[in-house]
This record gives sequence, C-alpha cells and structure tokens, in this order.
Amino acid sequence: MKTIFALLATLGLAIQTSAQQTPADSTQMDSIRLDEVLVAAVRAQQESPVTFSNLKAERIQSRNLGQDIPILMNYLPSVVTTSDAGAGVGYTGIRVRGSDATRVNVTINGVPYNDAESHGTFWVNMPDFASSTENLQLQRGVGTSTNGAGAFGASLNLLTDAVSRDPYASLAGSAGSFNTHKATLKFSSGLLKDHFEVSGRLSRIRSDGYIDRATSDLDSYFLQGAYLDDNTLVKALLFGGHEITYQSWYGFDPATLAAIGVENDLEENRRFNIAGIQFDPDGNFEGFYENQVDNYKQDHFQLHWNERWTGDLQTSLALHYTRGRGFFEEYVDEWYYTNILFAPDAFYAFLGLENPVIDGEEQATTDYIRRRWLDNDFLGTVFSAIYNRGPLELTVGGGWNTYRGDHFGELIWARYAGSLERGDRYYEDDSRKEDLNVFAKANYELDSHWRFFADLQYRGVAYEANGVETGLVDDTFRFFNPKLGLTYRIRPGQNIYFSYAVANREPNRNDYESGNPRPERLNDFELGWRRAGEGMSLNANVYYMRYKDQLVLTGQLNDVGAPLRANVGDSYRLGLEIDADLKLASRLRWQPNIALSVNRNVDYFFRRDGELTGLGNTEIAYSPGVVAGSRLVWTPTGNLQAAVLTKYVGDQYMSNIEAARSRLDAYTQTDLNLEYRLPVSGGFPEITLTALVNNIFDARFSSNGYFYTFDDDFSNPGTITTVEGVGYYPQAGIHFLAGARVQF
Repeated sequence: MKTIFALLATLGLAIQTSAQQTPADSTQMDSIRLDEVLVAAVRAQQESPVTFSNLKAERIQSRNLGQDIPILMNYLPSVVTTSDAGAGVGYTGIRVRGSDATRVNVTINGVPYNDAESHGTFWVNMPDFASSTENLQLQRGVGTSTNGAGAFGASLNLLTDAVSRDPYASLAGSAGSFNTHKATLKFSSGLLKDHFEVSGRLSRIRSDGYIDRATSDLDSYFLQGAYLDDNTLVKALLFGGHEITYQSWYGFDPATLAAIGVENDLEENRRFNIAGIQFDPDGNFEGFYENQVDNYKQDHFQLHWNERWTGDLQTSLALHYTRGRGFFEEYVDEWYYTNILFAPDAFYAFLGLENPVIDGEEQATTDYIRRRWLDNDFLGTVFSAIYNRGPLELTVGGGWNTYRGDHFGELIWARYAGSLERGDRYYEDDSRKEDLNVFAKANYELDSHWRFFADLQYRGVAYEANGVETGLVDDTFRFFNPKLGLTYRIRPGQNIYFSYAVANREPNRNDYESGNPRPERLNDFELGWRRAGEGMSLNANVYYMRYKDQLVLTGQLNDVGAPLRANVGDSYRLGLEIDADLKLASRLRWQPNIALSVNRNVDYFFRRDGELTGLGNTEIAYSPGVVAGSRLVWTPTGNLQAAVLTKYVGDQYMSNIEAARSRLDAYTQTDLNLEYRLPVSGGFPEITLTALVNNIFDARFSSNGYFYTFDDDFSNPGTITTVEGVGYYPQAGIHFLAGARVQF
C-alpha cells in the first residue's frame, strides 16, 4: 500500500502544479479525416461527457513483440488483464472497472467484434492484430452508443491501418522466453495513380507458454484494398487468423491435484496443467493426451464507403461478414471423469447410446476422444451520418446484424466403440440471433462555455437456441438506452463534464445454460475534469454505476473454462479514477493512473449448509478496490527510449460471498521496455531494435482464478455441508522478448 499512497501524493502534487501552468489553446477540427469516419460515430471527443483513453499505434509499437492486445492495454486506467498460458500469448482476458470481457463492447472500424452468443472477445482468433491497428479508444462506463452488444463496463473501438500515401515494406521479428517467437511482414503499395492502395500483413506467432504444454500456434493475415480521392474513401478489408492452442483454461486446482496424488503446492508446482490427463482403469497416472487443443479459424470481410458530401455532412456505410469454424478436441478419461470430477461424460447414456457388450460384459463407461464444434456465420451492416453546422453536431447511426451458430459434438475414437463410427455426433443444436440498433447523438454548443450532449438508442434483439444445456430459448428484447450530458469549458483545453446514461443488456448463451437469466440494466453517472496544456494533461473523474439484475461472475467455470454468471438483484460500483501525462523534464515523462472503487452486491443471500443466509452487502467478485498503473519514459537521445511500466492490482474476491478462500492476493508487476532506432543515412532501411523484460522483479502472483462450492450430503448422510474449492491462473516470473523491425 505504500506504493499506492506515494502515487496518490504525487498525483495530488501534480494537480496543484498544473493549476499554475498555462494550457495550450486547442481547437476542434472542422472535419474528420476520411479514415477516421469509420469510427467517428462511436467515438468520444475531447469535450464529450464520457470517460475515455486513447492509445495510438506508436505507443504500443515498442511492446508489440507477440503478446495479445489486452496485455498491451494493461497499463490503462481501471484495466486488469490475465493470460491463461501465463505469458500473454494465447488466450488472454481483460476486465475494466471490475467488469469482465463479456461486458466490454468491442468494435473494429465500427463493426461489432464480440461473439454474438457468448458476448466474449477472443483475441487469440486474430493474433498480432495490434500490428494492423492505427489507434484505439477505451471508453469506461456506458460510453456513447455503439454497435453490437451493449457496454456494461467499457467500450473498446479499434481503427485499422490508414491508407498510406507512400509505399513501404517492413519485416519484424522477435524471440524470447518459453520458446516464443513472432514474424510479421507488412507492405503498402502507396497511392497508385493518386487514388489506389493495396496493403497487407502476414504474421506467425509460436510459443510454448509458461504453463506446461500451454502451446500456441498462431497465424494471421490482413489485406486491404482502398480507393481514395478528396471526398471519397472505399476500403475492402479481409483479415483473420487460425489458432491452435493446447488447452490451459482449467488453471491450478489444489483440491483436484491432491485427489489425483499430484503435489498441490502452488509455489512448488505452479506450472502444472491438468488438461488432457490420462489414467489406467485402476487410477494410475499414464500421461497426457497430446492433442488436447482448441483449433479455430476466423475470417472477417468488411467493405466500407466513406463520403464527404459537403463541409457539413459526412457518411459511412459498411457491410461485414465473419466466418468462424473450429473445435475443442478432448480426451475423456473414464476414471478421471467418474472418480474425480463426478461428471457423467464417460457414460454411454451421456452420449445417448446403449451400453455395448464387449467379450460378454456390458460396458457402462469408456475412454473416448471428442471434438466439440462451433460453425458460425455473422453478417450485417452498420451505417452513420455526421452533420456539423454552427453550434450543432448531429450523428445518426446504427446497424443490423444476424448470427447463425451450429453446435455439435463429434466422436473420433472410443476404447469400447461398440456400434460407434468415427464422426458420429452425440449432440447437435443450432442458434439464431438478430440484432437491430439505431441511435442519434447531438452535441450542441449553448454558448462559449456550455456544451449539451444527448444520445438516444433503440436496440432490439431476438435470440433462439435449442441446446441440451440451454433448453428451448426463444426470447425477444427491446431496449431503450438514453444518455444525457453537459460539458463546461473552463478555458481552452480544460473542462468539466457530467453525464447520465442507461444501458440494458441481454443474457448470453452461458447464462441460459446456468438457469433462467433476466436481462440486466445499468444507470451510470459520470462526473469528470480534464486539463490539457503545455507538457501535461490530467484527467479525474468520479463514477457511480447502479445495476438492476446485474449478471455478475460467480467465480465458477463451465466445462470449457468459461466463467459463469448469475443475476444478483441490486448492486453498484462507486469509484474515482485519475490519470495524467506529465513532462517532468526535457527528456522524462511520467504517465501514472489510479482507480479507487467500492463494488457491492446489495443484500446478498447465499445457501450454505442447506440454509439460506443473508450476508448483507458483499463485495462483487473480481472487483479490486485499487488498480494503479505507471509508465515512466526516459529519452536520453532522439534514437533511444527506455520505459518502466508498473501495474498494481489490489486484493479481490473470486466470489460474491467474501469467502476467505476466494481472496486473490494483491500483486505488483513491473516491466522494462527499451527501443533503439539505428541512425539512417544514405538510403539505408530504418532499423528499430526493441526489448521487453516482463516482471523484472520476478513477482509470483496469479492475476485470475476461480471459486466453486458444492453441497456434500454423502459424507455425513442427513447433513448438508457446503464445500469450497479454488483454482488459480499463475503468471510467469521474469521473462523477456527482444525483436527487430526493418522498414524499407
């Protein structure tokens, strides 16, 4: 905590010092670059009554050595990230203000990216996408109206590479700990005949992972064709990836390891991975199934037409299509599933089959290998028009999207096959989702100081599913999401703002599998102050987010490692966020941030030992009260830059019942990032060397975990005892990546 108090004290000093500085004049651009029209409708501006952070490609380029986008965003305010494989490659996750990734609305060029059913964002399906990202904006809270599933914690919108007027080619490579290496080739033709450009990227990432067998085998591509003139921009984009990752989403579960006779001390055996474990019929350990993998391909097509009709009117229209297909391959070990997990998966009855008779003996269970497939299509259109004249800026936009998902399980081998044939399906269901939204946003300059903001959105959702776990689902939701705000311009570059926003959100597929969920509702209040001036910028805001029927994480996982949620009635999040960019000296900058919050379920009830008990107000799971970050940048010469990045995440519970066992300890991680650009002369290519030493103090911590309970009425018949269990996702100690980029 001394680190946090020191950071607060320094921020307080910075606020006092900034009051004595004269801010630079800033004027808003009269027009928006045609490239930026793709995201202008869903982005906040400097004087919008919305809390946000911007991140440009130059800011993350020196750290873009193979790790995923959430990891590269780790040092933004109120952000907490985690990696299943422990080193930032493969499956990664992000939480903002305690809200998990299913509540963070993500768009790419204004097109929804969240999976329509799970609401999740699986960056592993688009490896090295940071290399094709021009900039991104993270809005915390409800934010402005956007496309896709509603934002309940944050909105993240990415803008892909802008049209390059000059031709170039670049080759980047990196290598480091855990046999991690990345290769990236990028190119652009520049403007041909002053109007046409073709550009692209190919990437390959390989890593063994910090966790045992948590390998990643990732390939991706990005292709862009563009037509540009003074008032028109047409872009055709094709991008995607193919990932094969060995499963590591079960974490480190001490109770399960003890049950199978494995050392369950987290510090001594933190890299152990239970996925794919195999036993003989007597429970003797035999090894691990080598192909216990997630194998998925995803391809995206986007066609954008941006037009500047007059100096006052600009429009954007996009068509999009996403094709995804892939499977989890799993070895179902009869002894492990029956005696340790107490799950029915190894029984023929679970597969919908009669027990076979092998050598005159009826078999009720078997070892087998299965693939659980998802084959889906997502397509639609998004559109916007921006009209700006005099004191009024009006934006009208929306989108229509449709999703089709085919879920099925396929058997590819069984120890006692009986009548089974390779490729037989033991379940099959499909789902459909339609999503329509329209919104209108208005910014109106009341006078030289006051600016009024209004944002009205209607969203209609229809969802159908017929899975065994979900049951028959045929739900329709109609949401009205108003947002109002005021900004007061104290002087150029400095303003205060207040906003009130309403958001509604439908349950996801996992919620239906867990029971009968209700849609959730959020009232978000934001009060903030911004100041930008010579050599410094400073932002401070207070928020109060009041929820009805919030679907909070319970701490439990389903059988494919996805976090489960449940409605909790009334709940709230109250917080203070401060971030700054300070020029401490001519060659030294400091970019600190801190978030302090109180996150509570109101009058929470829990059934323990068979009795329903009121626990009063409890902390919301996965919501640390303190999250702080720091980026200290030293530039001793024009070619050399060194940055020290520190992240502190306070204690948090992995449950909503404040169980002592569910507490996840606070941790601090510090990284060192170096970048050196070799002097260029005589037409030689530009060469940039980069190095990243992660966790330089070798801290041992887990950034994520899970918590579960079950009622035991077997050990002591007639008595119900609630048993608790926990699991952790250990992160790597000190490790490094080093790379070089050559641009011609």
